[in-house]
Amino acid sequence: MNSKIEDIDILISGGGIAGLIAAAAFGAGGFSTLCVDPAPPVADEAAAGADLRSTAFLAPSVAFLERIGLWEQLAPFATPLQVMRIVDAGGERPDARLTRDFDAAEIGDSPFGWNLPNWLLRREIPARLQALQTVRFQPGIATADIIPRDEGAIVTLSDGRRLRARLLIAADGRNSPVRQALGINVRTFRYGQKALAFAVTHDMPHENISTEIHRSGGPFTLVPLPDREGSPSSAVVWMESGREIERLAALPREDFAYELNARSAGILGHLTQATPLSQWPIISQIADRFSGPRTALIAEAAHVLPPIGAQGLNMSLADLDALTELSRGDPGSRDGLERYDRTRRPDAYTRLLGIDALNRASQASFRPLRDLRAIALGGFYGIAPVRRMMMRAGLGLRGTGT
Repeated sequence: MNSKIEDIDILISGGGIAGLIAAAAFGAGGFSTLCVDPAPPVADEAAAGADLRSTAFLAPSVAFLERIGLWEQLAPFATPLQVMRIVDAGGERPDARLTRDFDAAEIGDSPFGWNLPNWLLRREIPARLQALQTVRFQPGIATADIIPRDEGAIVTLSDGRRLRARLLIAADGRNSPVRQALGINVRTFRYGQKALAFAVTHDMPHENISTEIHRSGGPFTLVPLPDREGSPSSAVVWMESGREIERLAALPREDFAYELNARSAGILGHLTQATPLSQWPIISQIADRFSGPRTALIAEAAHVLPPIGAQGLNMSLADLDALTELSRGDPGSRDGLERYDRTRRPDAYTRLLGIDALNRASQASFRPLRDLRAIALGGFYGIAPVRRMMMRAGLGLRGTGT
């Protein structure tokens, strides 16, 4: 075993989108930073294993990305989200029977956020990291062993190197090896759901509107993307029971196209599948603690949510915003990490419970329950102060507006 230990300020275990942004954030702060990930990077939409989902960065997240010097790299590829549209198609026929628009103009001058494909983020963020002198991104390397100590987290990497980090950041996913090494348990909510993610082109322009269509099984979401070969394009996240997703994914392309257009309720005209399908299980999960000795959990190592309301990665950036602020003096200090846990876990748990309730409502298959869901949506929307409060809460803003 290599006995030499390299001292470093920040070691990030996990090179997904959250881990890469964490490297950019701490690198922008001048900290010596290493980000490792066991998987090789996949930064091409057509490559095997590409993440075909998209991420909607809400306005507070964009402000954070601007502060760390990353947004300038991403902005040219971003599509604004001006309106969040909710459609209830839970009647006897799968047609839109109730449509409600939540317009960002009601609460400010900026869009709710901006949408980017995940595979593109995996290409552009490492390009930014190369310009930061204190940052190294080394894919193909895993975190093999962790000894958390108050003076620093001693980490052995899969290539045999040993490092002592003032702060070890676990950005290594919902089954986080770092979290498990620290003995931190999780609470998990299961729904029996999976999701399909892919991109489509469509007849009608999306007009920068993100649309959630509710019938049963879970929401069918269309999120604006840049035009694809001259045609309007959107990212799709289609949530259904696990058995139904397996059936849909196995259909011949022509049969899948029929199911796709039936489920979209014709909102954007005819939809045409433009990329392969990817699928993943839907759960909610939260760690019992977000920190340990010289270690912080962020992103899915800390919390996992269904893809509703663009909360997932935006909560991860809220983690990072708090963590970088609390790390200005001594990254990984006991006081800073305890404050991080006290600040972030209650907020994350509150949002998890809210998204859990919305997801369970969207799963309703019993017709009277779907009718009740539509009545509730119409009632809340019709009360302007409540509508604005819901929009601000979704963005993570305080206050209710007027």
